[in-house]
Amino acid sequence: MGEKRMILEMGTGNDLYGQDYTKAACRAVQDALHHSSITLFSTLGLDHKDMRVVVTIGVAEPDKVDLDVVRAELPRGRAEVQAVKGGMNTDSAGQVHVVATAAIEAWLPDQAGKWAITR
Repeated sequence: MGEKRMILEMGTGNDLYGQDYTKAACRAVQDALHHSSITLFSTLGLDHKDMRVVVTIGVAEPDKVDLDVVRAELPRGRAEVQAVKGGMNTDSAGQVHVVATAAIEAWLPDQAGKWAITR
């Protein structure tokens, strides 16, 4: 059975003083998660275990993100996490500030034909 992307959320996070890419990435994930309230699972009788969650983190130095730590931020679903070139580093009085972006996609088994809206 195929999948359909049901949810796409974005978030940003930063680490202002520690130059910690993982911390900035985790904050971006939390920001994205706090933008959604997913009621369709209880509404449609779906199990959260059926959800595949794809997280893409954008940071200036992707190799400095601990993907396992970011994965642990996700409360539900089967998580796939990758870090790519993106986000930004900005300098303020000689201090590097790390800014991360996160895109979180929730994929569910195709529900076509399994339910209908009634009045």
